[in-house]
Amino acid sequence: MTTQKNLLGGPDPTHLPENEEAYRLLAEDSLPPAEVVAKFPTFSLAWAMLADDAFEAGRVVESYAYARTGYHRGLDALRRSGWKGHGPIPWSHRANRGFLRCLAALTRAAEAIEEKDEAERCRQFLQDSSAEAYEELKRA
Repeated sequence: MTTQKNLLGGPDPTHLPENEEAYRLLAEDSLPPAEVVAKFPTFSLAWAMLADDAFEAGRVVESYAYARTGYHRGLDALRRSGWKGHGPIPWSHRANRGFLRCLAALTRAAEAIEEKDEAERCRQFLQDSSAEAYEELKRA
């Protein structure tokens, strides 16, 4: 991992810790996200996958709940990693993607239930955290 110095005076990018075992369970063992969440409740990527699956199946409220859970678990992890409530959360760092995907899923579900203020807050948070994630996830 390369550490870059922030020349603009803002906070340094936050990089969440990797969870190799959770990734392995999803990829190599092909465990469903619900089983991975049961073993690793703080693993936001599995929550994001649950949110996406529920949304695609038309279970919007369930998607919202999964996304919100993963989002809050991600916020806790970000704070433990030194994040102070703002600053970059790079999409390029694999471990950050679960949180960013939860944030995008929360935006999408909030829009679907017409919770406009929440949808806009989450959209702006995603864009402010990672322009790359915002562009990538708005296409999804």
